[in-house]
Amino acid sequence: MALSPTDVTQLTGVDTTRTARMLNEVRSATLAGRRAPMAPRPVIAQSWERMLRSGVDPEHDVRAGLLSRAEVQRRRESSALRHVLPVMREGLLPFTDVARHIMVVADADGRVLWREGSTAVLRKADGIGFAVGADWREDVVGTNGVGTPAVAGRPVQVSAAEHFARSQASWTCAGAPLTDPRDGRLIGVVDVSGPLETMHPATLAWVEAVAKLAEARLREHHLLSLERLRAVAAPVLARVEGRAMVVDRHGWTAAVTGMPYESRLTLPGPVSAGTRWLPALGRCSLEPLAGGWLVRVADEPVTRAASRIVLDLRGPRGGSVEVSGGAGSWSRRLSPRHAELLYLLAVRRVGRSAADLAEDVFGDPARTVTVRAEMSRIRRYLGGLLEHRPYRFVEDAEVDVLLPDDPRDLLPHSTAPALGGRRHPEP
Repeated sequence: MALSPTDVTQLTGVDTTRTARMLNEVRSATLAGRRAPMAPRPVIAQSWERMLRSGVDPEHDVRAGLLSRAEVQRRRESSALRHVLPVMREGLLPFTDVARHIMVVADADGRVLWREGSTAVLRKADGIGFAVGADWREDVVGTNGVGTPAVAGRPVQVSAAEHFARSQASWTCAGAPLTDPRDGRLIGVVDVSGPLETMHPATLAWVEAVAKLAEARLREHHLLSLERLRAVAAPVLARVEGRAMVVDRHGWTAAVTGMPYESRLTLPGPVSAGTRWLPALGRCSLEPLAGGWLVRVADEPVTRAASRIVLDLRGPRGGSVEVSGGAGSWSRRLSPRHAELLYLLAVRRVGRSAADLAEDVFGDPARTVTVRAEMSRIRRYLGGLLEHRPYRFVEDAEVDVLLPDDPRDLLPHSTAPALGGRRHPEP
């Protein structure tokens, strides 16, 4: 009798031999194009589909291409992950020897920067190239607990033959992405891995909880940095006439004078000193400060000085938006959710109500509060280029969308119902 996904979950951590045999049958049949005894879990099926399209060899030996020690050290020192490494060590390492696990922390590029835990398992990991400096992006080594959570944008457990590469089929891995609370950018992945017999259904929840603790610590670190910037801002703003504010490098507000307080100012990147047009304020002068920027607002009406919007969705992690016009040009990386919403507005120029977008993104027209909150955040940086009631790009804006060559690679992390048909268009 064929097993359901629920049966597999119940088997996990109870009968690993039977689970491994069944998952191997599913993998072999699926990759060969035959009917499998059961369907792989959706997150695994989507990953395998990406691997097959990109030509990843499931028999490929990946024990090569390590970064030099100097480059690993440079990445460690420049990564925000270093601030939360103690949190992850405290949450994960005390149990690794007993549970025969290792903790692996990789950066946003999938490069392993830290690897600690059971000595025996570390030696076993060396045998498959799971070493410090190794590249464990999904499109390099296949479905795994480091690269797949980075693409999916959520915690993922990969066990036994759910790994695309055959060399990893004796492993179980659970990884969770880590994002920067200042801008939502992916900064890395924390993973717990071990031999298949250590597989347990609680591992993923454990890793996810530690990842959330690490992100909370990053938020605390950010608040402390804003406090330090306020000490710099106070004497500077005391000498400034007119409207001005001091923000950190990500636009979070430390102090203001002559204007209402807003928690964040959108700074279209790349940011440089000089006169710039900012969506929320109009023409401003930007002057560098230690840890941020002094923003002086020019005494002129706020006008929209942009006419062309390029939405680039060719990458796997959300994409970017570039705005250009008479006041110059600027660009900004997009969160996965903002990429979804802007894409839906770009392909439906007549506009969408909050209920329409909730149906498009969540399959639930009642989730309008979430949609309105996200659209409010988007309008902070797109300013007068977006109308509402319904939400839409202004009529005179030229909007171009750059899409991946294969429609199935469009925002691969997204579970929005409206994107399903666009990834698999009818012939």
